[in-house]
Amino acid sequence: MNVLLTILLAVQILSALAMIALILMQHGKGADAGAAFGGGAGSASLFGASGGANFLSRTTAVLAGVFLTCTLGLAYFGNLREAPGSGSVLEGAVLPAEVPAAAQIPGQTAADVPAPVVVETQPAGTGAAQIPAK
Repeated sequence: MNVLLTILLAVQILSALAMIALILMQHGKGADAGAAFGGGAGSASLFGASGGANFLSRTTAVLAGVFLTCTLGLAYFGNLREAPGSGSVLEGAVLPAEVPAAAQIPGQTAADVPAPVVVETQPAGTGAAQIPAK
């Protein structure tokens, strides 16, 4: 399944890059209007007067279809996962183990063990209390 996702992702990236290149090579709408008013010298291209626009736009449309198909494939195959268990999340939690009595220092009594330190935090005051005085 991972191989299929990798192939789809590679094809999607390549089609996106090819689409970007083809879109940047195409002429805008203003180029056609300029050729109609005497700028006809620039209209002779590799594909002829209008053949280039048709070839580039059709190729862009095919690449857009490939891109869309790869996107749908990645969305479909990327969401195929096993259903989560119906149990609670807390069932998988690991509880901390208590220190056994044998792990204590020999000769140490309960009175010798320091109590755990509890740090209490005060809520932040208003904005005026946080501004330092001059």
